Amino acid sequence: MHIDRVVTGLLEENCYILEKDNKLLVVDPGDDIDKINKVINNREVLKVLITHKHFDHIGALSYFDKSLVLNNTLSDYKIGPFKFSIITTKGHTKDSVSYYFKEEKVLFSGDFLFKGTVGRCDLEGGNFNEMKESITKIKEYPKDITIYPGHGESTTLEEEIKNNPYFK
Repeated sequence: MHIDRVVTGLLEENCYILEKDNKLLVVDPGDDIDKINKVINNREVLKVLITHKHFDHIGALSYFDKSLVLNNTLSDYKIGPFKFSIITTKGHTKDSVSYYFKEEKVLFSGDFLFKGTVGRCDLEGGNFNEMKESITKIKEYPKDITIYPGHGESTTLEEEIKNNPYFK
């Protein structure tokens, strides 16, 4: 799987374009559809995955057909050549989820987890106790997975367990 990161908007939100067999998934379409479309480059988008509904993560969502937006009703999905699981990772928001691609060993965490820190819990819908539960849950996953956050650079679960103060 090839992963492109498109940084969008004033908050520098990470939109990810995942490609396999010339088919695409879009994770968190921020607010710059022109930048996103340059990477999509007329290839087929199978689904749009949303980690949570804050404005900086869904600003370009209206440019995609509503039928492409994944409805998070199941935990395991196979969409075209992509296989992934949805993990509920509340704390930053009530609707926060992460997308885990086991075969590729990658996790798209939205604003749940960043390199060296976690998402804010003081905004509407945030809850620090739920964040702690999500951290405990994610610690059970393989340590060598790469984490692609909603803002900033990627990291690994192993690095976060060692260095992230919220994991202590």
